[in-house]
Amino acid sequence: MSIAAHQPSATRRFAVPPEPVLPLTVEQYHAMIRSGALQSGDPIELLEGWLVNKMIKNPPHSASTAKTRRRLNEVIPDGWSVDSQEPVTTVDSEPEPDVAVIRGLREEYVARHPGPEDIGLLVEVADTSLERDRGWKKRIYAAAGIQVYWIVNLVERQVEVFAGASGPGERPDYRTRQVFFPGDEVPVVLDGQEVGRIVASDLLP
Repeated sequence: MSIAAHQPSATRRFAVPPEPVLPLTVEQYHAMIRSGALQSGDPIELLEGWLVNKMIKNPPHSASTAKTRRRLNEVIPDGWSVDSQEPVTTVDSEPEPDVAVIRGLREEYVARHPGPEDIGLLVEVADTSLERDRGWKKRIYAAAGIQVYWIVNLVERQVEVFAGASGPGERPDYRTRQVFFPGDEVPVVLDGQEVGRIVASDLLP
C-alpha cells in the first residue's frame, strides 16, 4: 500500500468559524505591528476589529487619488494638510483612506495617528471597492463622527458627498448624500465652512 503525500491546494480557502470569534482591539492591532507579526506596509486594514485585505489599486484608481490629493492641496487653507493612504485611528478601526484632510502637518503626529477629531474630510476612490466604501467604510466613518466623507466613484463617474455623521449607534450613517457629476462643482467643507470648490471631473481619471 502506498500513501500519497498531501499536496496543499494552490488556492487557500477560509471558512467562517462555526463558533464566535473575538475581534481585535486597536491596541492589539498596534501590538501585532510592534512585534513584527504584521509589517508596516502590509496590505491590511483593521475594520471594526477584523483584519481585512485592502483592495488592489489599478492605474485609474492611482491617477484619481493623485488628482484628488493635488486639487485639495490647492484649495485647503492654512492649518490643514492633505494626507494619502495613511492610517486614521477610530475606537475599533484603523482604515487607510485614499485621501484625508487633517489638521496640522502629518509629521506632527509622532505619538499617534490622526483620529476623528483631527479629520476635516476623508475620501475613498472607488472602483472594485465601491460596495465596501458605500457600506462598511461609510458606517465606520459615520460612527466615528467624521463629518464629511467623499466617494470618488470611478464606476459611475460621479462624486458622492456624505455629510452630517450620526456618531455611534445601532445604524451609523450620514444625514445627507449629494451626487456631483463631471461638470458640477464639489464644495470643500472643513469644520462646517466652505473653503473652496473643485470641479468633479478634476477628480476623475
